[in-house]
Formats: sequence, C-alpha cells, structure tokens
Amino acid sequence: MPDDFNRFATPGLGWSDVGDALSRMAATVADHHHGSPLPCGTPGDMLGAVAAELGPQCLPDNGIGEDRALAQVAELVAAYGLDLTHRLTAAHLQPPPLTVSVAADALASATNASLDTYDSGPATLAIEKWTIAALARLAGFGPSAGGVFGPGGSFSNLLAMLIARDHAAAKLRLDTRHHGVAALPRPLVFCSRVAHFSINRACATLGLGEAAVVAVDVDEQHRMIPAALQAALASTDGTPVAIVATAGTTDFGTVDPLPEIADIAARHDVWLHVDGAYGFGSLFSDRLRHLVHGIDRADSVTLDLHKIGWQPAAASLLLLRDEELFSALERNVAYLNPEDDEEAGFGGLLGHTLQTTRRPDVLKVLATFLAYGRTGIGEMLDACHSAARYAQARIVAEPQLELVAPVTLTTVVFRYRCQDLDTVNAELRRRLISSGTALIGRTRVHIAGDEAPSTCLKLTLLNPTSTGLDIDELFDELLRHALEVESENTEYAIAEVQVHE
Repeated sequence: MPDDFNRFATPGLGWSDVGDALSRMAATVADHHHGSPLPCGTPGDMLGAVAAELGPQCLPDNGIGEDRALAQVAELVAAYGLDLTHRLTAAHLQPPPLTVSVAADALASATNASLDTYDSGPATLAIEKWTIAALARLAGFGPSAGGVFGPGGSFSNLLAMLIARDHAAAKLRLDTRHHGVAALPRPLVFCSRVAHFSINRACATLGLGEAAVVAVDVDEQHRMIPAALQAALASTDGTPVAIVATAGTTDFGTVDPLPEIADIAARHDVWLHVDGAYGFGSLFSDRLRHLVHGIDRADSVTLDLHKIGWQPAAASLLLLRDEELFSALERNVAYLNPEDDEEAGFGGLLGHTLQTTRRPDVLKVLATFLAYGRTGIGEMLDACHSAARYAQARIVAEPQLELVAPVTLTTVVFRYRCQDLDTVNAELRRRLISSGTALIGRTRVHIAGDEAPSTCLKLTLLNPTSTGLDIDELFDELLRHALEVESENTEYAIAEVQVHE
C-alpha cells in the first residue's frame, strides 16, 4: 500500500456533525447580519466588497479547515446577502422559506440521493411518487396522473411543450426523434400576451422557434380573451401544438378563464397546458381555490412550491393528467436502467425528465405537508392575500399613489404619481434598495389613457407574518423617498433647461 494512501485527516462526510455545523452557521449569520432587506450601498460597492474579502480569483493551494470555511461563507452571506424574512422585503415571487423545509433541504443534501433509479435512493423515490400523487389529486386529476420535480417553472414549462410537441406529432403519425421538428407543418403554441417568457424560450429550445408563439389578446384584467383564442385557432393554417393558459400571471396574479379555454382546447383537440407556477397554490386555500376552477381539465400543469408553498428553491413540478405521455422521454441505458432491471422493479424516474442526476427536493415538500397540512399552508396564503388587500387599500387612500391593477393573489401593482413617471418610479425603487430601506419590484404596464407602457412599482407579498403596521411602514418610507427623488429630478430638469438656454 502506498505511504500516502490515507495521509489526510478524515474529512467530515455525509451526516457527520451536520447539526453542529448548521448551528454554528446560524449563529454566525445572526452575529453579522446587516438588518435590512439588502445591504446598504450601490451594487458595485457591495459586489466589490465581497470580491475583496475573497481575495485573488484562484483556488487556494491549502484549505483553512471546515469551521473557518463555513464561518467565512456565512459571514459573507449575512453581511452582503438578501434577507427574505425582513418585514420590508416584497419584490419577487421569492418567499422566505419555512424552517422545517430548510432543515429537510439539508437532509436532502446530506443523503445526496438521486431520483433516476431505485438504487440511487429508494426512500426518496417512494416519497416523490407519493407526493406527486397527492398533488395530482389536489389538482383534481385521476389515478392515471403522474409528474416529476424539476429545477424551476421554466424547466417544467419546457418539458410540457416537449411532450405536447411529440403528442401533436403522434397525432400526425410523425416521430420527431427520426424526422425532426420540421416534420410538424408550421407548429404553433397559443398563449396570452402576458404569459411567462419561458414559453417563448421553450419553443426556441425545442426548435419550433419563438415565431411559433401566437400571442392572444387579454382583457382589462390581463386575462386571456376566449373569443380571441377561438379566432386565432380558427384562422390558422399551421399545426396547433398547445394552448397555454396562465394561472397566476407574474405581474398581476390574474388567472385566465380556465373552463372556457378548456372548452376551446377540447373542441379543437389541442393540448392544454396550464402554467400555474404561481397560482396553483390557490388550491391550498378554501378562500382562493375558486380562482383556478377548471385546472383539472388540463393535460399538463406547472406548479412552483418555491412560490406559494414557502420552499427553498427549487421545488417545481410538472403534472400530467396521463402519466403514460411521459413516454416521449423514456430511455434505457445499460449503466443505469437496463430493461431487465426495470422489469424487476429497480427502475426510477429517469424517463420522466431531461435530467439524470436529480436531487430529492421532494423531502422539504413532504416535511412541510406533514407539518402544516393543506389547511396550514392555505392559511399562510390567506394571510399574504390579506396583506396585499391591505396594501391595495393604502394605495387607494394615498393621493400620490395610483393603483394599476386590483389584487388577485398576493401582488399589488401601482405607481407614484408625478410628471416624469418612468424616471422617478425607476429611481425610487433603486433608492429604496441601495439605502437598505425596502425591497420592492418593478414592471412596465400599458395603462388605459397612456400613449405607451409606463414603469410601475410592484409588491409581491409572500411573508405570512407581515402585519398592517409593516405595510404602513413600507409605504411611509416609499413616500418619503419618493418626495426626495421627485425633488432631485425636478431640480435636475430645471438645471438642464438653464444650461440649454
């Protein structure tokens, strides 16, 4: 045996001292936390500070040991990172994760199981199948349904479009694996003009091209107009691959009229996919589940539990009403899942996704379901919805603010009234962030009466512990900074005019 065969000190592996390491990191974060949604300072300064603390961009020849390494990483994250639990963090569909899900996520990392084959993680494979069946039942699907976890809603939408494409080809008795996507005569995917951009990306990735996406008009509530969809389908000379209905638009949380769209999809025999990455969570709530009535008629559904579900990212799923339609992804390879192994029960979920190694994200989801149940999760959503309604009322009561869209789920879109809308609203958001005061979002909306879309502000309220006092503090700070920004912008405009004169 070579002298240096085991010359290293035994490293910590898997479960060894994980609990102690996590406790020490939590203490470090508490000691070094900046106490605001984001650290106070410009992006350049903050990014530069992290780079300076890390030093030259090269791997060290010698390590500093596990304790010091974890402490350094924790200190950097605490001092320069994002705090989703802060009362005034309300920018994106990015909730503060539940403690039980964070702990279970560490469990998933420690096991390092994979979902591709039985021998890569038996327990986690069974847990994923059970959890998918439970969520399919929540969606109203029958016993033939199936699904798969993935790294995000964009990926789940990609899988859905791939399966829909091959389903359309099968109806034409074409094999896309042999003939290619060009075998589909002018493939088309129909979605609303405010659908998520991942639908366009999916079509581009699959070789259909972004030109395959047909954008259907929406009503004043940003919901797809069924009559416009019907007209688009009736006038096309291409091959309809899928209709994509949105349950929870990113900006407004609005839900397309699912029953009417399902009727149209059935009438034209077209695959119906519901992008419910945001809105699927309505099913947890007795108060809000009516919003997604008709989702059970979809052929496929995307849902993100790292949005409404309070999971660490990622926890996305694609559900299919008929699990057999995952067949487009089936593969058997000698070193993973040979056919005789699968016949003997040693298979996994390799044939349900484009991924091979796939971590058991389901563990945190199961832990959350067992801890809180549907009712508990629904109450969290109800609390966030109430916070959004409270914010809406505050906006309506403020003469300097304008409500752009009414609340559907947990987002509120508004703008600060002023002469230079785009400049002031955009700078106002940046000022709130760089000062460490609050973290809010922004978007562009075409508002009736305006010639062009304008910059608007957006709250995405996903902290179930938020109170009315928190919302009031956020708006008090926003209005204070807005007056400063507007004043500075006015002074600058006057100075510019004087210079030109």
